[in-house]
Amino acid sequence: MTTPRVSPGGFGDLGPINWMVVRTMSLATGTDNAHIFATLGRSKGLFRGWLHFSSRMMPFGELSRRETEMIIIRVAHLRGCDYELDHHRRLGAKAGISADAFDRIIEGPDAEWGDRERSLLLAVGEIVADRDVSDQTWDALRRHLTERQAIAFTLLVGQYDSLATTIGVLRVQRDTF
Repeated sequence: MTTPRVSPGGFGDLGPINWMVVRTMSLATGTDNAHIFATLGRSKGLFRGWLHFSSRMMPFGELSRRETEMIIIRVAHLRGCDYELDHHRRLGAKAGISADAFDRIIEGPDAEWGDRERSLLLAVGEIVADRDVSDQTWDALRRHLTERQAIAFTLLVGQYDSLATTIGVLRVQRDTF
């Protein structure tokens, strides 16, 4: 990536509330300054609204933490978003995703998954590629997810697809751990 289009903000750019949130989130993710939060924090109240929305999907979503991480990792891979892959490799490990499982998520839905995981990964791929899900994939997904979970799944994929776009457009630099 090239030079950031919007640099991560400091205390003066973020204001006291966003600065504290960024500091807390940075420590929680194991870095001194999580660039995505320090960059988006410059948007003031929009940042806090985005955090609330995002947290309702991860870590407080309708799907298990492991499945949520599988979905995020797959979106990040399909979008070529190394920033998200860096973070969610670590977060995924905490949620029970081994190095082997991480590699299989990257490989895709046909990499020795059970029907539930295969359906999730297949639907992620269709949403990212086509902005839709085929009826056959939707039916497979719905065998495993309630209506509420299916909505949450769709929003989760869209959120991380959008975040990958934001990271790319703003040229957010990868964090150091």
